[in-house]
Amino acid sequence: MEDDAPVIYGLEFQARALTPQTAETDAIRFLVGTQSLKYDNQIHIIDFDDENNIINKNVLLHQVGEIWHISTSPADRGVLATCYNKPSDSKVLTCAAVWRMPKELEPGSHESPDDSSSTAHTLELLCHLDNTAHGSMACVTWEPTGDGKKVISLADNHILLWDLQESSSQAVLASSASLEGKGQLKFTSGRWSPHHTGTQVATANDTTIRGWDTRSMSQIYCIENAHGQLVRDLDFNPNRQYYLASCGDDCKVKFWDTRNVTEPVKTLEEHSHWVWNVRYNHSHDQLVLTGSSDSRVILSNMVSISSEPFGHLVDDDDLSDQEERRPEEKSQEPPQDSVIATYEEHEDSVYAVDWSSADPWLFASLSYDGRLVINRVPRALKYHILL
Repeated sequence: MEDDAPVIYGLEFQARALTPQTAETDAIRFLVGTQSLKYDNQIHIIDFDDENNIINKNVLLHQVGEIWHISTSPADRGVLATCYNKPSDSKVLTCAAVWRMPKELEPGSHESPDDSSSTAHTLELLCHLDNTAHGSMACVTWEPTGDGKKVISLADNHILLWDLQESSSQAVLASSASLEGKGQLKFTSGRWSPHHTGTQVATANDTTIRGWDTRSMSQIYCIENAHGQLVRDLDFNPNRQYYLASCGDDCKVKFWDTRNVTEPVKTLEEHSHWVWNVRYNHSHDQLVLTGSSDSRVILSNMVSISSEPFGHLVDDDDLSDQEERRPEEKSQEPPQDSVIATYEEHEDSVYAVDWSSADPWLFASLSYDGRLVINRVPRALKYHILL
């Protein structure tokens, strides 16, 4: 189908950081951060015009260093956080800062694409997340349902909870915790759960996944040897509060119920190299995206462990009422998990995939050579889920 064709945008620099603009629920908008050692780094604001199938871009200068991670405020469309490399005393430190983009680039202030592409705008620094005492920052994650005032950063073996005050111009360290144990303990990634009134965060370090309570900064669960090799990424199911997805260098994607972590609920083995990213669809949690350094993006239909295992919304309590169903309903087999599509538009490692926050059927993927690809869920599946 014509409408399912991918749209490709090329950056002139290498890149590995991608995020949707979380607080923007009308325009389809992604932010991409570049990695250049020679030139000033940039954040490209990618606006996708769904009706005409074209991309409009604006460029922000990020002169402090190459961008390793980027995330946006859930409450304020103009605010974002980056983790970037900064050389200091013969070693490189990864720092984190919170920025505001220029007012004219916020949605609703439309410049013509010709004007905007010719000039690069500068970011306004709001505050640094001071990590001099804690080591290199791996990522910054925002409280998903909050007012954009709370962020967690992971620095080496420290998990740090920050309060952003004075309209984000000041970051105050509210509480912190550290990994204890032998060896080089370093966090690789973390996600803040949208459930439990924002009190739970999951982190990955080496092959272990841990859950933390943000009120006491204490550990609530621990999945040791969750993967055979390094765990790269985590994501929470937006509709089922105890379900968590993880992926890693063992080429696997695993799904966990955090109430019982002895075994994964499900394991996917579709990639042939490290899996860098796993993302649940925000509305239809049976749709799961993964990106890997095998250069492929895979869209899977994990319907058996979704909130709609029988094709419609099911409460956990309802599952016990199955014996009361009519015989003809009983005989219907629930839909099977499957790979919906494998996308092969990339020629380099895919370091980031993410869903649009405005359109639940649209997603972007980014490979290291600076190629951003925007794809849609196949139309047939979309109608199958909706109808």
